Amino acid sequence: MEAQIVIDLETATPPYEQVQTQIASLIAVGELRAGTRLPTVRSLAADLGVAAGTVARAYKGLEATGFVTTNRRQGTVVARSRQARPPTDPGASGEVMAAVDHLLAVGERAGLDGKTLISLLQGRLNQRGSQ
Repeated sequence: MEAQIVIDLETATPPYEQVQTQIASLIAVGELRAGTRLPTVRSLAADLGVAAGTVARAYKGLEATGFVTTNRRQGTVVARSRQARPPTDPGASGEVMAAVDHLLAVGERAGLDGKTLISLLQGRLNQRGSQ
């Protein structure tokens, strides 16, 4: 998996939820396409510096919502279900990624690091969810 997942241990959001949300987002914007094999639980846990149970819980949540499927032979792969497809507008995923790139550039110019940008975005999402 080329895309980077970042765990912020200083936020109130549990690590498994951060992993789950970030992978779901990568699927939604088309960065992870149907059939893409995700890293093993142990491998991703080691890369992120978290317990294997954390990644296993994230994968279980992704499976429950239809984003991934898991079986013994193939491991965990991005599902082909309706929920896991990129947006129907072919420009939508490019537009979202352009917005993310813009956010990163503006944040860098303002002297903000990645963790701060993630915290700001998470805070804004939480505000929107409570409205």
